Amino acid sequence: MQDGNVAGVLLAAGEGRRLGQPKALIVLGGQSLARRGVALLRGGGAEPVIVVTGAAGPGDLGAGAEPPGDAGSVLTVHNPDWRSGMGSSLRAGLSAVPGNCAAAVLALADQPLVGAAAVARLIEAFAAGAGVAVACYDGQPRNPVLISREHWPEVAALATGDVGARPFLRRHQALVTRVECADTGRPDDIDTAGDLARIEKLLTGREAAAS
Repeated sequence: MQDGNVAGVLLAAGEGRRLGQPKALIVLGGQSLARRGVALLRGGGAEPVIVVTGAAGPGDLGAGAEPPGDAGSVLTVHNPDWRSGMGSSLRAGLSAVPGNCAAAVLALADQPLVGAAAVARLIEAFAAGAGVAVACYDGQPRNPVLISREHWPEVAALATGDVGARPFLRRHQALVTRVECADTGRPDDIDTAGDLARIEKLLTGREAAAS
């Protein structure tokens, strides 16, 4: 068994070149992808949530209501080197996690179909002893990912260019606990206008079914 708070780190610094605006500011159902990502992590039990901004500007989480809860439970850190890729944003996010957190769940702002239950399952796996846990969909490892603090220095060192935790995960496959999450959501990325239209349709249908 492992104890300690589990933070959430939302990587939301990308410029969305093919979409014509920063991905974090794209609005689905009246709420920006950044704010949806915050809700995802907090809904799964991660606290605090650190949002790494970049192209959108310091502290800009876009449209939508302020997340409920304590004001200090959502922190923003701006990555001035966001153009260099995801690696620098991951390092910025991990460096901003408070010292009382023993692990962090890493999530991407452009995957709004991921469910909060996936985050909760990763945190449960950590509590049961896993130091590294990855959400899988029909057996395929995707996002989000949980990594305990002891591994952060190596994760940060290997995160270069436009890659995040993937090099660390590939190097240490024996450490990875795979957590099946296909019944909780989908890890579809938003990279193009076509992706956005397809995911907006799927999201609208899912939220209508839940209401």
